[in-house]
Amino acid sequence: MNIFIIVAHPDDEVFGCGGTIAKYRKGNDIYVAILGEGISSRYKKRKEAKEEISKLKEDSIKAGKLLGIKRTFFFGLPDNCFDTVSFLEIVKKIEEIIKKIKPEVVYTHYSGDLNIDHRITFQAVLTATRPVKGCPVKEIYSFEVPSSTEWSFGKIEKEKVFNPNVFEDISDTLGIKLKALRLYKSEIRKFPHPRSLKTIRAIAVRWGSVAGLKYAEAFELVRKIIDK
Repeated sequence: MNIFIIVAHPDDEVFGCGGTIAKYRKGNDIYVAILGEGISSRYKKRKEAKEEISKLKEDSIKAGKLLGIKRTFFFGLPDNCFDTVSFLEIVKKIEEIIKKIKPEVVYTHYSGDLNIDHRITFQAVLTATRPVKGCPVKEIYSFEVPSSTEWSFGKIEKEKVFNPNVFEDISDTLGIKLKALRLYKSEIRKFPHPRSLKTIRAIAVRWGSVAGLKYAEAFELVRKIIDK
């Protein structure tokens, strides 16, 4: 089975579903598309972040190897500025990869995230995976990204908060997820920040307890098509 994770920034793939990626790396081909360059919004001018962007890409490649990702596609869109890019251009980038790898399962951002790039990524994914004849995608799942999903406080998506209904047992792969996150040194924060390693473990405990598991990652099922 081909699995496709489509995210806005380097590290979102690990924060969102790193444990699930590691869980399914055997027997499946897992691909990742990172639409944005990341980190450049922290600088007055994008060109000032050239070295940091390059380092972040290296971190992503290393994390991908650790998790068992077959290939990562990078598109280098401006960080936190997806709303300045043609929406059709973003959709076509995703469609191009889908046509190439023919994924059956797609994971992406939650539609109500605080981060504008996350929301546009979700919208572009839905557009690129319209259930028309020939579309290979049968299942689409949304994941949370700490400090973006919960910090919207349910005020962006019509008072709707992230409400997962699918839980993946990552009891055997949480350690790999945390190890992959450590590679993203520029993106990890100290506790009690939501992007701290301690908090990531706590989130896994929380969703695990909801589903009767030790550790879990949580997802909202967006769409599932069951063939005859």
